[in-house]
Amino acid sequence: MTAKLEPNDVDIFMLMEDTFDAQQVTGKAGMVFDHLAAQHYEGASISWIRRMAAIDGEEAALQYWQITRDQTKRGIVEVMHRD
Repeated sequence: MTAKLEPNDVDIFMLMEDTFDAQQVTGKAGMVFDHLAAQHYEGASISWIRRMAAIDGEEAALQYWQITRDQTKRGIVEVMHRD
């Protein structure tokens, strides 16, 4: 949550499968996996890791990412993709 009436940004954290290869994502969709490009072109702060990189588990990774610099919590919406 923010005190700004129009914050003009979005923060996205994605937890990807271990087999995910960002190099295989092409075109405009590939921008999602380039933090600086997404910030510049889409106004979105996008971070992602593979499940295996969540050292203390997925829940710990989400809790860590949810805390802002000023120690408040970001709201989280979970979106899952199933094949």
